[in-house]
Amino acid sequence: MLLKESIAYRISPHRIEKHEHEIENTPPVPNAEHAALADEPSNDCYETSAITKQDDLSKLNSHAPSIGVPIAKNILTSTFLTSPIPARHTRNASSIWLYGMSSRTARPYEMPVGDSGEIIEFLFLSLPSNIGSRQRGGKKYAVIETDDYFNWAFADFSGYIAADEVYDGSFCILSLVDNHTYKRLMYRVLPHDPTSEDILALLQSFQKILERRELELYGITTDASALYTKPVGIVFPGVRHQICEFHVKKEMNKAVLKAVSQVRRGLEKTKTKRSKRGRPTKDEKAMIKKNERIQAKIGALFEHRYLFVQKELSAKERKKLQEITKGLPELRTLREFVEEVYRLYDRRCRRKTALEKLRKLRERLKKFKRLSQLLKKIESPTVERSLVFLDDKQLPSTSNAVERGNRRFRKMQKTVYRVRTEWNIKCRIALDMFRDVRLLPQRRTTLCLQQARAG
Repeated sequence: MLLKESIAYRISPHRIEKHEHEIENTPPVPNAEHAALADEPSNDCYETSAITKQDDLSKLNSHAPSIGVPIAKNILTSTFLTSPIPARHTRNASSIWLYGMSSRTARPYEMPVGDSGEIIEFLFLSLPSNIGSRQRGGKKYAVIETDDYFNWAFADFSGYIAADEVYDGSFCILSLVDNHTYKRLMYRVLPHDPTSEDILALLQSFQKILERRELELYGITTDASALYTKPVGIVFPGVRHQICEFHVKKEMNKAVLKAVSQVRRGLEKTKTKRSKRGRPTKDEKAMIKKNERIQAKIGALFEHRYLFVQKELSAKERKKLQEITKGLPELRTLREFVEEVYRLYDRRCRRKTALEKLRKLRERLKKFKRLSQLLKKIESPTVERSLVFLDDKQLPSTSNAVERGNRRFRKMQKTVYRVRTEWNIKCRIALDMFRDVRLLPQRRTTLCLQQARAG
């Protein structure tokens, strides 16, 4: 099918008009000779000027090379419009490009114009940009776990690491982080929940890196999960295995708050209900006042329940705690137990001393049957394993180093809306690792610029 006519555009100081025109002679398609000639600067090709209504059609034809698009009469369907190869040109204020080409249109389209008729934007002859369509982490993931990254990560290896997992839908990310320098050393993305075999394979790969670099591991910190106990004992026998202090205290505080709620429910049962409706009698008025006092105590225990698990209390908070626990000696004892638990993790004492305090605390707690939930937590073997750091001053008591990276990953996943795949997660963590590589030089550069501006 042949196109019978094409459209030429004219631009005015205030609007663009179009006229139908036929040209019998079709300009040839540019070839190698035209490309060689196009390298030479030509004034005819780039001298442009505004065309008014009074200009004749011949003047429009004389400026056809400045348009940059051939105007043809008969073009076969199987051929495509090809723009001439532009010469080397430096844009200036007088240059005006009238037409652009798009990969979605068969004809040239109008360039956007301003209020005064000037073209305000130049569209390059390229495909439309699709920002975000290509992942940036593929190249970074290719060099992860190579000497290029390990030379930086193990340059100041402390000998103490933290291991933890973070979940994202059906995927799980296992991470090993230096517990002093906060550098992520290794990670694995699993399409399923982790098992002891997965953790064992990760630790064995890490052990090979340490042996190749002649480094030694002194301690490892994990959460209270039972998945790490056996793999750590197999790969690193004799290495101190610290259970995160924060996770043990978190479970202990949950048990304390649950015990307080049990006391509140017990107070709720002490209320007396009226047997009949109507105006209360003298005895019923006393019963109503008693119920109001019980309800006020229940509300105070719920509102100020944080006082039972807070590490340090001010004088005002201790006075308030004495008021709400009046007549409830088991709650005052519960607060004393919480303070004793916090004292166990004081670095000024050794692990042997802390274990003796823990034994006495368990004996005292057995006298209070209503605190059975707390008794289960305090008798757990994870409490003893969370005191390992007391014999090593360099061993961190928490796994905050790896938790910080997990929090950053969760925050990123809340703002990036894309399909969760194993490849996406691997590339994103790779980008996060190289972000840490560039972080210190960026801070130094920023500091130098601030000092230079300050004079």
